[in-house]
Amino acid sequence: MIKLSQHELYWLADYVYNYCGIDLKQKKHLIESRLSNYLLETGFSSFAGYYRHLLQDSSGESITAMLDRITTNHTYFMRESQHFDFFRDRVLPELLSKVKNRDLRIWSAGCSSGEEAYTLSMVISDFFSSQQAAWDTRILATDISTRALQKAKEAVYTEEQIEALPAGWKLRYFQEINRDSFRIRERIRRQVIFRRFNLMESPFPFKKAFQVIFCRNVLLYFDSSTRSKLIQRFYDSIEDGGYFFIGQAESINWDNNRFSYVMPAVYRKE
Repeated sequence: MIKLSQHELYWLADYVYNYCGIDLKQKKHLIESRLSNYLLETGFSSFAGYYRHLLQDSSGESITAMLDRITTNHTYFMRESQHFDFFRDRVLPELLSKVKNRDLRIWSAGCSSGEEAYTLSMVISDFFSSQQAAWDTRILATDISTRALQKAKEAVYTEEQIEALPAGWKLRYFQEINRDSFRIRERIRRQVIFRRFNLMESPFPFKKAFQVIFCRNVLLYFDSSTRSKLIQRFYDSIEDGGYFFIGQAESINWDNNRFSYVMPAVYRKE
C-alpha cells in the first residue's frame, strides 16, 4: 500500500474541497485504502506524484476517476420511507391542485445509484395512474459520481435490494432478468433523467425553479460553511410553497436559512 503523508493529505483534501466541496481532511485512511491500489495500477509511486497529475489534467477525467473511488454511494429503496409517504399524501395532492401547466419539476440531488429517483417515479406513477400521460412527471436526478450514474441508468437491482418495496410494485415496475436480478421497466426508467452535476456550480444553471428537491444524506459530506451556501442555493432554486427534503441524520442551521420547518428533515419555502 502506498502511504499518504499528512502533507499529501492536505494537498488532496484542498484540491477536492475546491472542486466539489467535499471535506476529506479527516479521511486519511479512506483515501489510502481506496486509492493506493489504483495508484499502483496506473503507475504512480506516491500520492505527491498523483497530486501533480491531477493539477496538470485539464480534461477533468482524473478528478472524476478519483471521486468515483472515494465517494460512498450507499443507498437503498424506500430509505427513510416516511418521506415518500409525505410526498404521496401531502406534496402530490398540493401539486395536482395548484400546478396549472401540468409540469412537475422534481430534483433528486445526489441520486447515487438511482434508488431514490426511481422510488419517487413509482410513487408518482401510482398517484397519477391513468392521468400521468397528461402530465410531465419526469424527474431530474444528478450525482457527481459517473460510476453511480452508470449503475442508475442500468437500473438493475438484486432481490435483496428491492426487498423493502411493496409486492405490487415488484410486479408492476420490475422485470425479472434471473432469480436474483430485476430491471426497472422502461416506463419508469424513461421518467428519470440522469445527469452528472457538481453541486459547487454556482449559481445552479436551471432555468426553472423546482417544486420539490430531495437532497438526502448529501449535506453531511460538507463542512458547515459549504452546507450553508448550498442550502441557500437550494432555497433559491425552489418555487414558493415548494418542499426541500434532507436526510434524517442531517440538520439545517436556523441562523442562516429561510426555510420553514414542516416535519423531521422536511422543509418548505413559504
